[in-house]
Amino acid sequence: MSNIPNRLQIQTMKQLNKAETILYLLGAVLMVVGSGANVFLQPWAPYVFAAGAIAFVLMQLKQKYEGHNFTLRRLRRILMTSDLFFILSAVLMFANMNNLFGLGAIFYVEYVMNKWVVALLVAAVLQLYATHRIGHELEKEAKRETQADEVAKK
Repeated sequence: MSNIPNRLQIQTMKQLNKAETILYLLGAVLMVVGSGANVFLQPWAPYVFAAGAIAFVLMQLKQKYEGHNFTLRRLRRILMTSDLFFILSAVLMFANMNNLFGLGAIFYVEYVMNKWVVALLVAAVLQLYATHRIGHELEKEAKRETQADEVAKK
């Protein structure tokens, strides 16, 4: 994605500033630490994961698509769906802590116990797909813009 001209990036995707980028990456690291610690039943893990998920989601929501490409708009909606699954994972982690919400034993075991892993997996797969496709679509759009500029110069 580094070969995309800056003017095209500004036209299509809002870029984060340096502080927002650091917060975005910190959120991702906190989610990894929180989910890894939750596997080892650390009581602080859901708090770390939730803080990371909130930071990650908020910074990702700031990266708005400002163009008219239908494919990129669809991919942004997929990213937003992925963000909802990250938040759902955090809620399920809290629910997984000794049945924190006081659910019935059978309901808890069937619908809540360790289901945060499934929500996190869905979020991660959607995130990987959408970010890969967004990079590819931005490159295609940059090539089209470059070709249009060349044709206009002739």
